[in-house]
Amino acid sequence: MTIIAEIGTAHNGSLEKAYELIDAACQAGADMVKFQWVYADEILHPNTGFVTLPGGKIRLYDRFKSLEVPQEFFAKCLEYAHKNDMLFACSPFGLRSLKELVQIKPDAIKIASPEVNHIPLLKATASYYRNIPIILSSGVSKLGDIEKAINILENEKETSQKHIPVFGNKKLSPLTLLHCITFYPAPETEYNVRCVDTLHRVFGIPAGISDHSLDSILIPVLSTAMGGTMIEKHITLSRKTDGLDDPVALEPEQFSMMVHAVHQTIAVIGRFTKDDIASRREENSAIEEIIRQMSNEYGKEKVMAALGTGIKRLAKSELANYGRTNRSLHFMNDMKKGQTITEQDISVLRTEKILTPGIAPDYFETVIGAALKHDVKAGDGVQWEQML
Repeated sequence: MTIIAEIGTAHNGSLEKAYELIDAACQAGADMVKFQWVYADEILHPNTGFVTLPGGKIRLYDRFKSLEVPQEFFAKCLEYAHKNDMLFACSPFGLRSLKELVQIKPDAIKIASPEVNHIPLLKATASYYRNIPIILSSGVSKLGDIEKAINILENEKETSQKHIPVFGNKKLSPLTLLHCITFYPAPETEYNVRCVDTLHRVFGIPAGISDHSLDSILIPVLSTAMGGTMIEKHITLSRKTDGLDDPVALEPEQFSMMVHAVHQTIAVIGRFTKDDIASRREENSAIEEIIRQMSNEYGKEKVMAALGTGIKRLAKSELANYGRTNRSLHFMNDMKKGQTITEQDISVLRTEKILTPGIAPDYFETVIGAALKHDVKAGDGVQWEQML
């Protein structure tokens, strides 16, 4: 089991705070810390709208812009994580951040849920598949989206065994898939945790969960019971601070409780290596006992709802985000009728707040060279009907 403390951007650009968060993650028992390599231009258009934070209302683009830090920042975080005997992972959001991330030699690359359909990023990441473990999160995604992403990432797979970096006694799988709900906070009852087992069986790779729910125990324990091999959960020094994800993160004491509960679950279930009827019955009995214990604590109805059917579908809470949180094509500048679209005129961005989603990133190269039927505004989603 690999437990990831998602620091994300909770450091707010302060290296000192980043170190404090790494220390907290280490003391809480995490195996890995994960950051987000933010360049605002790689994520959204300046006209995407506003977000309300404890300090007031601010353009979401400007908030992301304030979180940009130099490459040296992450290099120092990686070094500090290793000094604490922890792995270092990071999420790039575009080609520039990916290139700079790879240069500091991370222990893993994490593709965040909104980037599951970021085709250019996936193709570029695939070129590192042989040497750097990849973690793919699958929130706000349908089964077909996940399949396409995995096919792209595994395109560089060699028949010979890959060289996967090992730090201490920590070794990661070449590709791990995380079930997720892209909604903050995510309702525990919508998590459909049985999807962890479903995704593992469908794609034949290790699966785990990225948990955005507020509770520190229920989803991580159920994920472990369903055979999950990785758990990711946000960490913060305080939920009252103004980080973008701080309100849904765990404070250090809560994170420590989660780690303890997961380790207890592993001890109860065991990992039976014998493939015989008796061993499978023993493991199933242990899983049933874990579910019974969770039902006693949280109520049977809530636990059964959290486990779900195991059929991979968009959760109710993220339905409205599909097409907005993940990527589509957007115009970067105002353009006039008759102008020809060039690579500099469009970008693969999240739509987010007030803009209209464009066509899928798959068609980036297709629309290059097309002429516009009418004027378009900066930030508009690219639509087929806009082109001659």
